[in-house]
Amino acid sequence: MPAAPLDADSLRRAPKVLLHDHLDGGLRPRTILELADELGYRELPADEPEALGRWFREAADSGSLERYLLTFAHTVAVMQHPEAVQRVARECALDLAADGVVYAEVRMAPELLTAMPLQTAVEAMLDGYAQGCREAAAAGRPIVVGALLCAMRQADRWVEVAEQVVRSRDSGVVGFDLAGPEDGFPPDRIPEAIALLDRAGAHRTIHAGEAAGPESIRAALDGARAERLGHGVRVADELPLDGPLGPVARRVLEAQVPLEVAPSSNVQTGAYPSLADHPVDRLYRAGFAVTLNTDNRLMSGVSVSSELTGVAATFGWGWADVQAVTEQALGGAFTDPTERARLLADVVRPGFAALAG
Repeated sequence: MPAAPLDADSLRRAPKVLLHDHLDGGLRPRTILELADELGYRELPADEPEALGRWFREAADSGSLERYLLTFAHTVAVMQHPEAVQRVARECALDLAADGVVYAEVRMAPELLTAMPLQTAVEAMLDGYAQGCREAAAAGRPIVVGALLCAMRQADRWVEVAEQVVRSRDSGVVGFDLAGPEDGFPPDRIPEAIALLDRAGAHRTIHAGEAAGPESIRAALDGARAERLGHGVRVADELPLDGPLGPVARRVLEAQVPLEVAPSSNVQTGAYPSLADHPVDRLYRAGFAVTLNTDNRLMSGVSVSSELTGVAATFGWGWADVQAVTEQALGGAFTDPTERARLLADVVRPGFAALAG
C-alpha cells in the first residue's frame, strides 16, 4: 500500500504523544467567554470567540516571554472554581483526542488557582481528564491523560506541590514540574521539595533551557535531578555547526534526556526568529531525544498535528522521522512500562504502519 501524503490531514490521523502542554494555555475561546460570564469576570479583551482567540495569538506573538506569560492572567482568572477547572480539563482531553493524541501529559500549577485548596484543584483536574478520556473512548478516539503538577519557581510552595504529586500518584498525577522564570530561581532553591520527590521515587520534568542557556539545564539535571527538560532547546547553544559538543550538550545526548521541544512557542517568545532558524532539526539529526510539543495551544494557535506539519514541511521530514519523535516521546513518558509497551505495540506502530505504507 502506498504511503499517505505527509500533510496536515494525514498527520491528524497519526497516533501522537504529547509531553508538554499547559492546561491553562489550551482553553477554548468560547469556554473562556462562558466561564467569564458565570464568574463575573469583566476584563476580557474581546467578547466573541474568534476575536478572543485572535487576541491571544497576537498578544503572545510579541517576541517577549514576559508579554506571552501575561496572557495567562485571563485564562487563570476564569478557572478559579472547581467546576471550571473540571470543564477545562475535560475539554482538553477531548480536544487532544480529536487531534489524534493517544497519550498526553498535561501540566498546571495548582497554586495559581488561589480560590481553592491545592488538593481541590488537583482533584478537579483529574476528574475532568477522566471524564474527557471516557467520552473520547466512547467516540472511538481513546486517549490516556496524565497530570503534571507545576510549582512556580518564584514562589515558595514547592513542598506542598511535591506532597500533592506523591499523594495523587495512584489517581492520575504522573510527575512534578518547575515552571516560571529560570533566571534567579535555581531548581534546587527549596531542596526539601526535591528530597521529598527523591524519597518517593516521583518523576520530574523541569522547565530549563528555554529563556536561559546550558547552565540552567545543568542546574535542572544536578539540582532537581530532571528526567526530562521542558523545552531544553538552548542545549543547541553547545551544538556548533563544526566542532565538538559542549559539556552540557554531550551529557544530555549521552543520557538521552528527552527534550520537550515546542517550536512555535519558542518563536513566539523571541528565542528564535523563525521556525527555519529553530534548532529542532539540528538537535534531532544530531541524535538528541527530541519530542515535539504544543506548550500552549491557545496562545500559539497550534495543535500537535500542526507542529508536526510545520516541522516536517520546513525540514523535509518523512514518516520515519515523525514516528521516531513519537516513539521518543512515548519512551520518555511518565507511565508504567506495561502501558508504554501496550501503546507502542497496539497503537503507535500499527498507526504509523497504516500511514507510511
